[in-house]
Amino acid sequence: MLITYSRVEPAETYHVSRDGIIGGLSRAATLVNFPIALVAIALILVAVAALPRGAWWAAAPAIAFCATIPWFNDQSNLDAHWGNVIPAFGVGIAGALTVAATRRAGASFAPRAPWDSARLVIGVIVVSLSLPWLAAELGFHFPGDVFMGEELRREKDGTLIAAVHLGHHHGQDGAILLLTALLLSRVFVKRGVLRIGVAAYLGTMLAYGGVNFVEDLWNEQIVKRGWADASIPSALLPGARPIWLVVLVLAALATLALLREVRSASYSAA
Repeated sequence: MLITYSRVEPAETYHVSRDGIIGGLSRAATLVNFPIALVAIALILVAVAALPRGAWWAAAPAIAFCATIPWFNDQSNLDAHWGNVIPAFGVGIAGALTVAATRRAGASFAPRAPWDSARLVIGVIVVSLSLPWLAAELGFHFPGDVFMGEELRREKDGTLIAAVHLGHHHGQDGAILLLTALLLSRVFVKRGVLRIGVAAYLGTMLAYGGVNFVEDLWNEQIVKRGWADASIPSALLPGARPIWLVVLVLAALATLALLREVRSASYSAA
């Protein structure tokens, strides 16, 4: 992110105005806010499960700091400002808690979970379909004709830009959240109430990340190719809209599935 946004002209990316090293640092800072702050909340919940209850004195404020991203991040203007320091501070605390939890509990591969095969399949699909976004983050369009890329298309506001603009995409944010939730859901949390909380948050991450992943992929690779006229509504910001009813239903189903997996693994161990 730092290198790409430092060398690529703002007009070739999305909703940024700064260039050079300042532009790179600016966009990297907003990335730390979204989606990294959402990832940080999941890390905090997993970390406190391995720490004394007193860790909540640091964990609770960190979650609160990370949760301020709706107030300090505007998708129509992705240039960094001083407000972005607040979620970034929460991310820093999350990192410290993760290190502390690792030192206290140790680090090792978790035992095989019942749905690891499904995790692997989903992960491979998500990474494979993210290739044009990964290339864009490196500052070039994915070669070949399998994916849309450098073809010029007009946005809703009339802007003429590549079908897959250079730089970061919110579909990649969705992929990051999906992959993070798949990995962290393998961590066994002993405390009952906290276990439910972790499952609920990771289930919501799976649903929110999945919907944003599919929405961006559909609009860039299907609609812009001319294979369909109907686009999927944006689900980036919470709101009383049908797309968010879909997110909530999927979040509930994913949470129940994760809790069921934990119970299955517990019975197998017993």
